[in-house]
Amino acid sequence: MRPLARALLVASVLLLPLAAPATAQETNRIVAVVNGDIVTRADIEGRRRLFAINAGLPVSPEVLNRLTPQVTRLLIDERLRMQEVQRRRVAVTDEDVANALGDIERRNNLPPGGLVAQLRRAGVEPRVLYDQLRVQIGWSRLIRALLGAQAQPGQAEVADFIAAHRARTGQPEFLVSEIFVPVDNPGEEAEVRRFVEDVVSQLRAGVPFPVAATQFSQSQTALQGGDLGWVGTEALDPEVARVVTQMPAGAVSGAIRVPGGFQIVTLRQRREVGRDEATIITLRQVFFPFTSQLNPELPTQQQIEQLERARALNERARGCPAMEAASRATGSDRPVDPGEVRLDALNPPQLRQLVAGLPLGRASEPIIAPDGIVVIMVCSRERRNEAEMTPELARATIVRERAELLSRQVQRDLRRRAQIEMRRS
Repeated sequence: MRPLARALLVASVLLLPLAAPATAQETNRIVAVVNGDIVTRADIEGRRRLFAINAGLPVSPEVLNRLTPQVTRLLIDERLRMQEVQRRRVAVTDEDVANALGDIERRNNLPPGGLVAQLRRAGVEPRVLYDQLRVQIGWSRLIRALLGAQAQPGQAEVADFIAAHRARTGQPEFLVSEIFVPVDNPGEEAEVRRFVEDVVSQLRAGVPFPVAATQFSQSQTALQGGDLGWVGTEALDPEVARVVTQMPAGAVSGAIRVPGGFQIVTLRQRREVGRDEATIITLRQVFFPFTSQLNPELPTQQQIEQLERARALNERARGCPAMEAASRATGSDRPVDPGEVRLDALNPPQLRQLVAGLPLGRASEPIIAPDGIVVIMVCSRERRNEAEMTPELARATIVRERAELLSRQVQRDLRRRAQIEMRRS
């Protein structure tokens, strides 16, 4: 099920005061050489600014310096990953990167090119994000390729997985997100733990978990903002399972030592296996944008005209095809179809109440926001057991678990064989 809106990477980029720019000599300084490829101070500067801005942290020297050790390590690991992607000739095109960037913009209601413009205003070169996406896409494809036949579980395996899941009916199940930070060298454990504990403190202070996961997690779930989906305790490391079973929904764990590194988890929801009845709706939304921010006391002529259009749509629209046609006419970049939505997941509560009471195929009254007006129509409404394990979900879960194990193994091997020379920064 696709949620109405999911924060993956950038919810908004704030225009924050920037630290003093480095000199050209400092920017070009080599910090590390990884099998002949270099990591410069400029690379580190761009990535740590990207994280600080996405997380809503002040872009101050103190914050940036605190991020430097782990950003350096991550860039070294990315060089190793990209070298392996290129060695094995796994293709990642500019179009792939552009599509991933477009997905981020759509999930965060940004127009095409909006994210790049915001990054530039905040002093971050878009190439920093492009490079990160390219590595993540390439590595994911590489691991899937290395899985070979294991990436296609057979019918018997899927059936056994579903049977095991049904046998756990009534037992607790948890919706979990994770951040995994590896420890390849025992001598680095104390430094890695300090960084992980710093991430925990920032998460508890309000940094969005998906932002931190996308930037720092070395798990295969990083591209999904750390989302592990619904899991039982048997699918988690025993120490992680012990912590998760004691956490309230919304809590963030501390640094948990697991084989290969440290894990941070957040518990989003809990339920019982096989027992999660929910109302699932599909809807269409038409957005009438304002060209300037709304002042309720003094609306502009354009805003008045948009309100009249929204009211006209409310009066005449009958059926979801009419909403789709109306959306095309507005020229808005917002998706008319947000996909299937759980009614109880809609926020704020006023919106949930409005949608719950709408007759099928009838447009809502205009909903006015500072940047425009929305008209909503419910196309379908059904009760569904969301905890039911389907063959598609079983197959995806099996492959994800296999990919994660293989990814960690390959990364350790690359580190072990690599020639890494650290320079004084």
